[in-house]
Amino acid sequence: MLSLVKAMNSVTQQPPALDVIRRRQDFPILHREVHAHPLVYLDNAATSQKPWSVIEAERHYYAHYNANIHRGIHQLSQEATDAYEAARDKLRDFIHARRREEIVFTRGTTEAINLVAGSYGQRLQAGDEILISEMEHHSNIVPWQLLCQRSGAVLQVAPIDDAGQLIVEQFANLLGPRTRLVALTQMSNALGSINPVKTLIELAHRAGAVVLVDGAQAVAHLPVDVTDLDCDFYAFSGHKLYGPTGIGVLYARTALLETMPPYQGGGDMIKSVSFAGSTWNDLPYKFEAGTPNIAGGIGLGAAVDYVRNVGLDAIAAHEADLLAYATARVEEFPDLTLIGTARDKGAILSFTLAGIHPHDVGTILDAQGVAVRTGHHCAMPVMEHFGVPATVRASFALYNTRHEVDALFSGLAKAREIFR
Repeated sequence: MLSLVKAMNSVTQQPPALDVIRRRQDFPILHREVHAHPLVYLDNAATSQKPWSVIEAERHYYAHYNANIHRGIHQLSQEATDAYEAARDKLRDFIHARRREEIVFTRGTTEAINLVAGSYGQRLQAGDEILISEMEHHSNIVPWQLLCQRSGAVLQVAPIDDAGQLIVEQFANLLGPRTRLVALTQMSNALGSINPVKTLIELAHRAGAVVLVDGAQAVAHLPVDVTDLDCDFYAFSGHKLYGPTGIGVLYARTALLETMPPYQGGGDMIKSVSFAGSTWNDLPYKFEAGTPNIAGGIGLGAAVDYVRNVGLDAIAAHEADLLAYATARVEEFPDLTLIGTARDKGAILSFTLAGIHPHDVGTILDAQGVAVRTGHHCAMPVMEHFGVPATVRASFALYNTRHEVDALFSGLAKAREIFR
C-alpha cells in the first residue's frame, strides 16, 4: 500500500505512467462547464464519474435486450440473464472470490451490511459483542446499533489516534470471548486512512469472531483479494467504482451463506411456495429477492472491465502522485489544517481553513467550477474525535490531474480573499 510518507517523497519524481489526457476522453461529464468554468470534479469519495463504456453497456441493454432475468424462456430473457450472470463472474474474478455463488448483488454497500446484520445477525444474543472502529461510515455503525437493540448485543468501538489511524493494540484488547462479529472499513471515506485489514482479520479470527470488511472506498483504488484477506464478508458499491448507482456486492463465504436465513422474501429467492411453507433457492439467489437492477449489474461488469483495462496499480500510483502533490501544496496555506494524516492513506484530502466554515469554502470552490464535499461525510464520530463540525474533502480518481489540484488551491486562495 502506498503511504502518505512514500507519496510525499514522490513529489519530485516523474508523474506515473497513466495517460490521463486520454482517459479523460472516456468520461463525457468531464467536458462540461460549471458556472462558466471547466468542471474540476474532486468528489470521488462520494461517487465517481462514469466512462462511456459503462453508459453504453446500460443503454445497449435497454435498447436491445431489455427483459427480466432467470425466469423467461424467450430470447431476450436469455440474453439478459447471460449478460447479468457474466457480470457476476467478472466481479468474482475482480475480488478473487473462490466461487461465483459467493457474489450476492445488492443495491450497494449499505444494503450489503444491512443484509449481514439482518440475516447473520439473527444468531447474536444478549451479551454478545460487535466490534467496530471509531472511523466507520454511518452505514457501518447504524445497522449494528439496530442489531444490538434487537438482540441485546453490545457494541464496542476501537479508537483512532490523532493521525486518524486505528490503534491496533486497543483493537486487539477489545477482542474477547464474547466478540461475535467485527466490522471494519478498509479505507476511511472521511480521512483516507487505510487499515491493515489482513492483520485485523487474523486477530479477530483468533478470538473466534467473523469479520465484515467495508470496501466501499478501497475497491476502486486498491487491489482486493478476499481469499488472501481471509475475510468472511466484503461489501462494496458500484457507483464508487466508475459503475452505476443502485448496484453493489456482498461477498460472503459459501458456508456462511448456506446457514444464513433469507434477508427478504419474494420472487427469485424461492424454489417453491405454498401456504403450508416455502423453500429457498440456491446461492446466491436465496438473497436476491425480486427483480434486480439488471442494467446496473451489467453496467458494473463494464466498470470492472474498464478498471482492469486501466490497471489498479497504475491508478494507485497516479492517485498517490496527486495526493503527494496536493499535500505539498498545503505548505503554502499555514491556516489549513489537514484532518487525517495516516501513514497508509488513500487519495483523500480532508481539511479545515481557519476562520471559514467548510460550507462557505465549498460554495466558493463551486463558483470556480471545483466540486468538493463539505460536511461530516456520514462519519460524525470522526468529526467529534477531531473536534470539528465538518471538513472540506477533496478526493481524487484516475482522471484527475495536477492542474486540477492547482485549481483547488486557487479556489482556496479565493475563499481566503473573500472571507478575510
